[in-house]
Amino acid sequence: MPDLLIELFSEEIPARMQARAADDLRKRMTDGMVEAGLTYAHARAYATPRRLTLAVEGLLDKSPTVLEERKGPKVGAPEKAVEGFLRGAGVPREALEERETPKGAVYFAMIEKPGRPADEIVAEVLEAVVRGFPWPKSMRWGAGSLRWVRPLHSILCILSDEEGARTVPLEIDGIAAGDTTEGHRFVGSGRFAVSGFEDYAVRLKRDKVMLDAVERADHIHNDAQTLAFARGLEVVEDTALLSEVAGLVEWPVVLMGDIEAQFLDLPPEVLQTSMKEHQKFFSVRNPKTGRIEKFITVANRETADHGATILAGNQKVLAARLSDAKFFWENDLRVVRGVGLEGMAAGLSDVTFHNKLGSQADRVARIEALAREIAPLVGAKPDLAAEAARVCKADLQSEMVGEFPELQGVMGRYYAEAAGHDDGVPEACEMHYKPLGPGDAVPSDPVSVSVALADKIDTLTGFWWIDERPTGSRDPFALRRAALGVVRLIIANQIRLPLFAVFFDHESYHMATALIQQGAETETIKTDLVKRGIDPDNVKDWKPKFSKGIESSQYGYGQEEAGMGALLAFLHDRLKVHLRDEGIRHDVIDACLAMPGNDDLTLLDKRARALSDFLGTDDGENLVLGFRRANNILVQAEEKDGVEYSFGADVKFAEDDTEKALFAALDAQEGPISKAMEAEDFAAAMAGMAALRAPMDAFFEAVQVNAENEVVRRNRLNLLARIRDICLGVADLRQLEG
Repeated sequence: MPDLLIELFSEEIPARMQARAADDLRKRMTDGMVEAGLTYAHARAYATPRRLTLAVEGLLDKSPTVLEERKGPKVGAPEKAVEGFLRGAGVPREALEERETPKGAVYFAMIEKPGRPADEIVAEVLEAVVRGFPWPKSMRWGAGSLRWVRPLHSILCILSDEEGARTVPLEIDGIAAGDTTEGHRFVGSGRFAVSGFEDYAVRLKRDKVMLDAVERADHIHNDAQTLAFARGLEVVEDTALLSEVAGLVEWPVVLMGDIEAQFLDLPPEVLQTSMKEHQKFFSVRNPKTGRIEKFITVANRETADHGATILAGNQKVLAARLSDAKFFWENDLRVVRGVGLEGMAAGLSDVTFHNKLGSQADRVARIEALAREIAPLVGAKPDLAAEAARVCKADLQSEMVGEFPELQGVMGRYYAEAAGHDDGVPEACEMHYKPLGPGDAVPSDPVSVSVALADKIDTLTGFWWIDERPTGSRDPFALRRAALGVVRLIIANQIRLPLFAVFFDHESYHMATALIQQGAETETIKTDLVKRGIDPDNVKDWKPKFSKGIESSQYGYGQEEAGMGALLAFLHDRLKVHLRDEGIRHDVIDACLAMPGNDDLTLLDKRARALSDFLGTDDGENLVLGFRRANNILVQAEEKDGVEYSFGADVKFAEDDTEKALFAALDAQEGPISKAMEAEDFAAAMAGMAALRAPMDAFFEAVQVNAENEVVRRNRLNLLARIRDICLGVADLRQLEG
């Protein structure tokens, strides 16, 4: 069984494309060969800046012979139909067999497809893969029609076994496959022939090429850590940058350089971002001071002066970059100290947030009003939350964020500190964007939480109001991320927030501010405001009021009627994703969503976790079975009798001891369960329900509910209704599967 080695050698492949390209080469080649009948034992792909490599072990030397049975026309069919079948099957007339089928006698042909040699199949599949390779971007060069990410120079394609290696005959746009490759661009020894993968890997390493991207990344990481540790420093971890740099070099040589003293007082985030984005440098931090003091660069070759010339050039370029950053920093500080952070933010009135939602300044005003209302519910001072909201977007006007947009928020914290803000305001400027994803940190400081929630809720209600909602995979305004952020902020901080009232109230505020700005559809907005009990001629000073006890029902709308009900359902979907990631079944979440108060995510979270824990016990599982049995009997009886059995069960009509015991258990547990639910002590409520399990089991074992005595039957059905009501008061167990 031969081994296959393929190398596609080209000009530099962008680092971001290499891993995906290696995987595409492996998958497309192996899928194509298997489809043609060539199976294999193992395959692995590699990528460097100049080559894609595939090594396949244990390949068949030829595809197996296949015997295919093909059904033809009926016996007695027109001669032209039979001749057409013979041509298609490639068999003579005498090879046909007549067989009886339920539809009469039919011709059958047995077609033998002989196996093909591996060389032929590999050549065929490789040409198709190369010509149809799914590069994100590709190019043509010269006069040929072939497209590749960068000009393709050579193709190595050999099959090797005990008898030696042989080149697979293949030519693509004038590039003939061979058995040679070359090593490092600058220090390699030129082209050389290889006889198999092991020989190939050894010869490449001798010619200063590390084939494996993981090996290159490990080498960079280990050498960088060693250099930093020797000087009492530490490398700032950056997995994405490490992966990118490993894709920029074939022979990584790690060097440590100095940052000029004049730049050391820049914020560490500025240094780190500037060096990463412009130079692909790793930052080296002093753990005692937190300052970035040096940098790590990765050269592509060893030099006689041990990298001194490379470092000198890099430090010169870096100084120019950091000079720009220092200018931005000092200029921004001059503005902040001159006019304050609110003065810096004044320019936001000229920056459009969305043509239907006004400017960034309009948005800041909405966030301020909402943050002031949320603040008491999260333990923050309303004035501090409003102050933080007014300046939280100010750094968008800074020159530093204009150069490095990824530093928004971080620079806001520095500028707020420089402007003299304190008491959590600087932290809120940075943290109000968070969490940005499932693994991102969740703010916990009350002021930060107030502004972060206000920011995300304003985004959600605004885009929902103008009907810019996510559809399928399309979510241009990152509303799913904002919704998940609201979910995580509320649950992580255990905030009791009536979300539907918040959404509905803030949507009304959107309408009021749109009316002030005299936007389109003014009469429609006025009509909606009137329906909500808001005077459209007196909205200039109108603010959200949900925290003062205003409920959406007071506006004359219910959750199902208003558009904000759809937004709440959207948040419920994000909550399901969040809780499912934590091991809570979707049907358990649905059972809790069906209960009143489902716009209180903290309440939902507590209820779902308690129910999930309860269902994980024998008592919980069996109680649900008992509830389902009781509910099924009730539903059938109510449909048959045309009445609802919901009251009137009396122990005096009980005939069996188990029936009386169930009455006693319900009497004993109904009150404590109800009180536990009022106190939101779901664990105690579940424990009370667990106490019903044994008497319910005994009752169903001993008693026939649909007794012949009609009085006894009705009494027992009403008893089941009591069980149903008690269980449904805790969670809608009808939503559970199984």
